Amino acid sequence: MTLPKITPAEARRLVAGGARLIDIRSPDEYARARIPGSENRPIDSLGRVGDAPAVVYHCRSGMRTTANASQLAQASDCPAYLLEGGLDAWRAAGLPVAEDRKAPLEIMRQVQITAGALVVLGVVLGFLFSPAFLGLSAFVGAGLMFAGTTGWCGMAKLLAAMPWNRRAAA
Repeated sequence: MTLPKITPAEARRLVAGGARLIDIRSPDEYARARIPGSENRPIDSLGRVGDAPAVVYHCRSGMRTTANASQLAQASDCPAYLLEGGLDAWRAAGLPVAEDRKAPLEIMRQVQITAGALVVLGVVLGFLFSPAFLGLSAFVGAGLMFAGTTGWCGMAKLLAAMPWNRRAAA
């Protein structure tokens, strides 16, 4: 089942009329930037949504809400809509966005930065000193493949435990 997509202006009008605005992104993404008044209900723990004239779901770009439209429709006990373009479109429309630049980067962005840095480091060390350092790049690549196939990422777990990320988890 697909849900109708609405523009940021239409979403704002619905919210002004009592609709709930639900952000399905992870808590670390929500902590960094969010639409004021939105509720953070990550897609993996959404539950039932009702008790409102309507509900408007959004993510960062609209891709996650579109990909999960069936699940979102089933979770809604009232008319439900997708914010076309998500938070990015809301921001582009000049509507208010609450941002906390002191909040840590999202865990998956930290994984991408760390994995990329380790791969480059392995290649550079392998080229300059010993081909054995290429094993570092291979290890990181294998870890990313494992994370992609199983949904469990050891690097994300490790980074989430780092001191700079503890504030977001609290």
